[in-house]
Amino acid sequence: MIKKLLISIFLSFFVLNLNANNIVKNEATEEIKDEIIKDTSDDIETMVEINILHENIARIEQTLKDNILIKRYSNYLSYSKILNELDSLKSSLKRKTNLNEEESFQLSNKIRVKENELELLSEYKGSPIGGLMNPPEVEKFDPITNPFGIINALSNIKKLENNKLQFNGIEQQIAILLKLLDEELNSYVKLYNLEDKLEYKEQITYLDKQRRDFEVVLDIIDTTSEVYTKKVEQVILETKNQISQQIEKMLTIFVIILIMFAISFVVKLALRKYFSQNENYYMVNKIINFTLVFLILMVLLFSYIDNVSYLVTILGFASAGIAIALKDWFMSLFGWMVIVTSGFIQVGDRIRVSKGEVETVGDVLDISLFKITIREDVTLVTYMKNRRAGRIFFIPNNYIFSELIANYTHSELKTVWDGIDITLTFDSNHKKAQKIIREILKHYSKGYSDVTRKQLTKMRSKYQLRATGVEPRVFTFIEPYGTVISAWYLTNATAALVLRSTISSEILEALRKEDDIDIAYPTQQININSSKNHYGASERKIVSTPDLEDIITKR
Repeated sequence: MIKKLLISIFLSFFVLNLNANNIVKNEATEEIKDEIIKDTSDDIETMVEINILHENIARIEQTLKDNILIKRYSNYLSYSKILNELDSLKSSLKRKTNLNEEESFQLSNKIRVKENELELLSEYKGSPIGGLMNPPEVEKFDPITNPFGIINALSNIKKLENNKLQFNGIEQQIAILLKLLDEELNSYVKLYNLEDKLEYKEQITYLDKQRRDFEVVLDIIDTTSEVYTKKVEQVILETKNQISQQIEKMLTIFVIILIMFAISFVVKLALRKYFSQNENYYMVNKIINFTLVFLILMVLLFSYIDNVSYLVTILGFASAGIAIALKDWFMSLFGWMVIVTSGFIQVGDRIRVSKGEVETVGDVLDISLFKITIREDVTLVTYMKNRRAGRIFFIPNNYIFSELIANYTHSELKTVWDGIDITLTFDSNHKKAQKIIREILKHYSKGYSDVTRKQLTKMRSKYQLRATGVEPRVFTFIEPYGTVISAWYLTNATAALVLRSTISSEILEALRKEDDIDIAYPTQQININSSKNHYGASERKIVSTPDLEDIITKR
């Protein structure tokens, strides 16, 4: 095309130069000259226009080269072509009745191949763009019944909005595609008018059919998009209304919980005045906290569980297995309820817990739902048995049903009886020793005896008390190795070892001052054959254990 244009330009310049050098004087020559110039100019304009049209077509084809809609349209055409071929093969199979077995098998095999190809392209049945013609399905979402459903609902709203934008984007892509197809079609029509080639006519026919197919698709998608958009907006609006209801519900529950916290705080302040400097306030505080948590759980349970009876039924069936698997936990929880309601163990009490060979005495630090926490103190048990103290013991609450737990400070009774045993020799003045020991006990335990007397008087309204003597008691017993004086006195339950040490020291010092009182202790006798008397019998010397070392040294 460009070569022809250059030749025409060259000829026109050649004619012009020739006419300039040779002056034509007659009118016929001038007319021929003008006609040649006019024809040459028209050819140049036509060639330029044709070139522009080809460039425009090339640009449009380059633009549509990777267009997904065009590629899908080609699949649609392939589906139509395969369908026609399949119909033709089936018709041939019906018409040809005289086929041998091999020909019939090949024809049937071709039919199966075509059917498989159609199945792969089934989404293009009646749809030039396949599945893109159908909008995404609007899923029916579950109602929002709890705060966690809000997150899922917001995710669903975002998903619906993205699907709507994506489907509306297909409508815009088809509109742009139709504009390009119209432009390409117009370019081919102009080329056909200028050059009248068969290939242009075929291309015009193909583009016209393609454009009409996409116009039908655009009309369908336009109508579908309108309906789909309304449906999506309706679902989004309903979901947002449910979210608003859940937020209002959450705010209401939050206000109720705040009110419950405020009420518990006011109750604690009021009770603090009555339980000032009283360890019972700790247990009351625990009960209030437990009640508050229980009420909050009930509010949440009845707010977010629609069918409570269904939950009760499920828990009823599961309770047997849970009770067996978590038997100790349930027993500890029940033990906690018994401890709280009965009050026989409170925080601050000194208790003694025995399990098998393990025994400990300590102060209660905490009583939780499942365990009692105690701190081991230095007591007679630690002195005689454990030889260590200061450990933290965690006692399961279910121990109150199966193990021995002794409370040293129950019902405001802060004192206990403690005893000291002193063994005297049989020839000691035991009556005098009794009197000395009784005086020492009275001196050191008088304060505790008075306190105990008042405490026991208060306990008479709650318990049936008979023996309420609080004065020190001294008993005398005959034992195999001497006379045992057992001295009993009241002492502080949390400091018994201190007073025991003090009284023991005083008794020991007081008895040593008496000449007719001797403290007995285990001794041994050793017979040593040193010489024979005049009768021929051996003499024996009796040596007590403390003198054994001196005897051995002298020998």
